[in-house]
Order: sequence, then C-alpha cells, then structure tokens
Amino acid sequence: MKRRRIDVTTTPEKSLIGVSDKVQLEFAIFQNRVIFTQDTDFLRINQSNSDHCEIVYSYQSNKSIGEIIKGLILIWELLEPSDMSGKVEFI
Repeated sequence: MKRRRIDVTTTPEKSLIGVSDKVQLEFAIFQNRVIFTQDTDFLRINQSNSDHCEIVYSYQSNKSIGEIIKGLILIWELLEPSDMSGKVEFI
C-alpha cells in the first residue's frame, strides 16, 4: 500500500505491540487513522462505544492478503476517516 503512496503505519513500526486496544484506539484517533484488524475485541468495543476512529475488520482466514489489500484500497479511495468515525467497515 505504501507503493500507492497511501499513508500506512503498522503496530510494530509505532511500537504498539502488546499495548491495550484502548491505547491502539487512542493512537488512531490522535493520528486521524483507521484501524485494520482481525481482532473481535474491536467489534465489542464498537458495540459498547461509538466514540472511536474507523475500524476496518476482516474475519480471520476469511480472505487472502490480496483481497484484504484490495478492500483496504477501495475504502481508502471512497471514504475519509472523519466520515466513518465510530463505524466499522467489513472486508
């Protein structure tokens, strides 16, 4: 995705491995980013609190890496993070 000049960061790159979901969400909100995850905890967070950044979710083993990347690119092309605040998009 970086080859397409899409501003992407990763959890390891930002030293966020092992931090709580709350810290991950706070980072994404502060940076005006979207979280891509396969962690169902983020779906529970969405149900209990709509005050979060956009979450893009894909079920584990449901899609290939290529399909996930295509879905992420489509979301990037069509939506702004601020438009999707507090929502979940599924790929």
